[in-house]
Amino acid sequence: IGNLHLHKLDELDCLVKGLLYIDSVSFNGQAECYYFANASEPERCQKMPFNLDDPYPLLVVNIGSGVSILAVHSKDSYKRVTGTSLGGGTFLGLCSLLTGCESFEEALEMASKGDSTQADKLVRDIYGGDYERFGLPGWAVASSFGNMIYKEKRESVSKEDLARATLVTITNNIGSIARMCAVNEKINRVVFVGNFLRVNTLSMKLLAYALDYWSKGQLKALFLEHE
Repeated sequence: IGNLHLHKLDELDCLVKGLLYIDSVSFNGQAECYYFANASEPERCQKMPFNLDDPYPLLVVNIGSGVSILAVHSKDSYKRVTGTSLGGGTFLGLCSLLTGCESFEEALEMASKGDSTQADKLVRDIYGGDYERFGLPGWAVASSFGNMIYKEKRESVSKEDLARATLVTITNNIGSIARMCAVNEKINRVVFVGNFLRVNTLSMKLLAYALDYWSKGQLKALFLEHE
């Protein structure tokens, strides 16, 4: 292109180095990294700064069309631990099929107005309340979209409910996998990044909730101002 020379660089190399660089520069005098306090309580959930001055080791969960999870031990040393094909592309694809939405923004708008419990089967739907023996609260999801096997439920569920249930399914799955990777790699800092989170506070809060739930409050979901 003219006198420009383009250099091809590895996507994940750029992701890791870019993440570490962007955290090293201030964002309008504020911290780049943050988390949501009281993640399990929506009415009390609030954004709080997080100091990432000593970042290693770090688990990076990169959410795009799919998901890649990286264990970062230094700016030049990282490995891809695992991933999942169920990511942002899955959310939009399923929402397009289930609701007829035309864009990612429309899918998120619908999800923000929906109630996932209209589509999901909860623990209390099976046991009548909490399953105390195994510490499962009644409000926990037992089966994503499990209520859709019933005709009357399918007839009463809204497109917004279906969009929300799709988003909850995806974020719960990512949160569960991230928690298992963090335990296996013995890493207690988990940062979620990727284009899926661009201007997407709803998904960030759902991921924060999922990681808090699966880790029993031991892990915080971290995010960046420049996702």
